[in-house]
Amino acid sequence: MIINQGKSVAITYTLTLDNGETVDSNVDGKPLRYTQGSEEIIAGLEQALEGRRAGETFQVSIEPENGYGVLSEEAYIQVPLQHLPEEARQIGAVLTAKGPQGQELQGVITEVSDAMATLNFNHPLAGEVLHFEVTVVQVEEA
Repeated sequence: MIINQGKSVAITYTLTLDNGETVDSNVDGKPLRYTQGSEEIIAGLEQALEGRRAGETFQVSIEPENGYGVLSEEAYIQVPLQHLPEEARQIGAVLTAKGPQGQELQGVITEVSDAMATLNFNHPLAGEVLHFEVTVVQVEEA
């Protein structure tokens, strides 16, 4: 059966970055299940899976525009230190905030000065080229 719109698909994958760092892998675990065309996985990976069959193994590199997006300068926010918990006033600290629609956002402190901290609210993989090695485990009707 071929992967196309509406099919239930199970895959195993390993995700690495340009620097060779392995970010995620489910090869020794439970396959990832998704429905093709439902935007449950990143667009570039879903496009690369279209037309493939169970048993196929392939590699694909996905540019940021089809992955987790490009780095956005608007996602860097300056916050006065007095608004941050004392234990979070250091580079690398992760803070949670509410977005404009009430969604939960995570920011990482990237700079700290005497009075201000810079938080980066981009996705941690934004701006990265994503290198996947994928095996299609199963394709079936949803």
